[in-house]
Amino acid sequence: MQTKLTLRLEERLIVRAKAWARRRGISLSETVTTLFEQLPAPSEPTLTPWTQKLVGIAARGKGRPPSDAGVRRARLDRLAEKHR
Repeated sequence: MQTKLTLRLEERLIVRAKAWARRRGISLSETVTTLFEQLPAPSEPTLTPWTQKLVGIAARGKGRPPSDAGVRRARLDRLAEKHR
């Protein structure tokens, strides 16, 4: 079932979004739908697609993937160690 949604955005953003969708031959509604479909469900991990890909490469199924915060923390720790 489809329902109407009203969004309040700055005019410049609306113009930019409409132009982006028009160049791709899709409606603005399809654009927003695609964006919303990519939002994680509450039960899904909140890793970005980029982080999920890296975790998948590194872990190859070994346990639960780390959180984004954990990945960032590990990276900062490695950089701190490298530049001591």
